Amino acid sequence: MPEIRNYTINFGPQHPAAHGVLRLVLELDGETVKAADPHIGLLHRATEKLAETKPFNQSIGYMDRLDYVSMMCNEHGYVLAIEKLLGVSAPKRAQYIRVMFDEITRILNHLLWVGAHALDIGAMTVFLYAFRERETLLDCYEAVSGSRMHATYYRPGGVYRDLPVQMPQYQASKWHSEREVHKLNENRQGSLLDFIEDFTRIFPGCVDEYETLLTDNRIWKQRTVDIGVVSPERAIALGFSGPMLRGSGVEWDLRKKQPYEVYGDLDFKIPVGVNGDCYDRYLVRMEEMRQSNDIIKQCVQWLRANPGPVMLPDHKVTPPTRVDMKEDMEALIHHFKLFTEGYCVPEGEAYAAVEHPKGEFGVYLVSDGANKPYRLKVRAPGFSHLAALGEMCDGHLLADVVAILSSQDIVFGEIDR
Repeated sequence: MPEIRNYTINFGPQHPAAHGVLRLVLELDGETVKAADPHIGLLHRATEKLAETKPFNQSIGYMDRLDYVSMMCNEHGYVLAIEKLLGVSAPKRAQYIRVMFDEITRILNHLLWVGAHALDIGAMTVFLYAFRERETLLDCYEAVSGSRMHATYYRPGGVYRDLPVQMPQYQASKWHSEREVHKLNENRQGSLLDFIEDFTRIFPGCVDEYETLLTDNRIWKQRTVDIGVVSPERAIALGFSGPMLRGSGVEWDLRKKQPYEVYGDLDFKIPVGVNGDCYDRYLVRMEEMRQSNDIIKQCVQWLRANPGPVMLPDHKVTPPTRVDMKEDMEALIHHFKLFTEGYCVPEGEAYAAVEHPKGEFGVYLVSDGANKPYRLKVRAPGFSHLAALGEMCDGHLLADVVAILSSQDIVFGEIDR
C-alpha cells in the first residue's frame, strides 16, 4: 500500500506572491490546505519602541514607513493622537488638505493592490495600467513634500506648507525630445490644484479600463468568486476593518461613523459587499477609488475658494516660517527649541483612529508630561487580517492561498512593528 500522509511546506518568504517577508507554513493534503500558520518575524521595524526614545515631532517620518503604500494616512493617525493630547486642532484649510491627501493615498494604495492582486492571480496588464496612474499621484506627493513616498507632510497643528502654485516641469533631455516634453507638461501649467483636478477628470475612465479587464473576466471570477468567504459575524469577531469588513457586508467606515477632520461635511457613499469572498473585496476597493475621486473633487473646490493658514500660529507647537526664523531672534529660538527638544505634551492618554486604506489604523499614546511618548501602540489593520488567514484558507486549494492572501492587501511593515 502506498503511504498517504500530509505534507508541510513553506509558502514564502521567497515565493513571489508572499509579498516580501511572509513565511506561511502550510499543511497540505494533496493540494488541499488543512492548516495555514503565518509567521511574521522577518521585518521587525521596532517603530513603537523607537518612537518612545524620540521627541513627538521626530517620529512622524517613522509612521510613513509602517505601511509604505499608505504613507500619509499613517501620519494622520499619529498626528491626530498628538493633537488630542495637546488639545489643539488644525486650521480648516489644513483639514481639507489632509482629507484630500488621505483620499489620494487611498487611491495610491488601491492601485498598487489591484495591480499586485491581478499579478498574483495571473493577469499582468492591470499592473502596468495601475502604475501609470500611480506616477501622477506620486507627483502630487513630491510637489508638497519633496519626497515621492515618505512625505512627513502632516504636522501637529496643520501641514508642513500650503499647496504649491506652480507644478514642476519636465525638461528636454537626451531621453525626451521637446515635443514629448511639451505633451508631458500640458497639465502642469497651473497650480497643484489644477493638476489634481485634471487627474480627477480622467481617473474614472481609468477605473473603467481596469474593470473592463477584470470584473466580468471569466478566469478572474473563477479565481475569486466563493474563495476565502468570511461571514459578517465572523468578520466582526476576527477584528476585521476597512474593505475586508465591508466586503463581508458590514457597513462600517470611520469616515461616516466617527467623522474626523472635515469628513462630516463631504458627500460620499460606503461600498459594501454581499458574499464576503475575494471577488466582493475586489469590487469594494474598485468602488472606493471612485468615491475617493469624488471626495478629492469636493476638496479641490473648497480649497480653491478658501485661502487661509495651514498651520497654527502657536510657535510652541508649530515652527515659525523660514523667513521669520532668519530675521527675528525670538523665531530663531522657537525654531531651535522645537527641532532639538520638541514640546512637552500634557500628561494623559489618547487614542486616535483613521479610516486607512486597509482598515482602522489607530495610534494609542500615553504621555507622562515629557517631550516624548511614555508608550506608543499602533493598531495596524493588517495584523487582524493576517491572523485570520488560516481560517480563510482552510479547505481551499494551494492556488487559492495566493488569491486569499492577496485579497487581504497586506503590508508587513505595519504588521511586524
